[in-house]
Amino acid sequence: MKTNKFVEELKNKSANELNDELVAAKKELFNLRFQNATNQLDNTSRIKEVRKNIARIQTVITEKANA
Repeated sequence: MKTNKFVEELKNKSANELNDELVAAKKELFNLRFQNATNQLDNTSRIKEVRKNIARIQTVITEKANA
C-alpha cells in the first residue's frame, strides 16, 4: 500500500522534479553504501528499499517519456 502511494506521487510530478528525486535517491544510496562499508549502517534493508525506489522513479520517467 505504501509503494502504491509513492508511485502515485511520482506520477503527479514533473520531469524536472523526477530528475531531482532521482539524484537525491542516488546520493542517499551512495551514502548508505559508504556507511555499510565502514560498518556504521544499522538498517541494511534500507539499501534494498532505496534501490527499488530508484527503479520506480526511472520507470515513471520512462513512462512519461514514451507518453
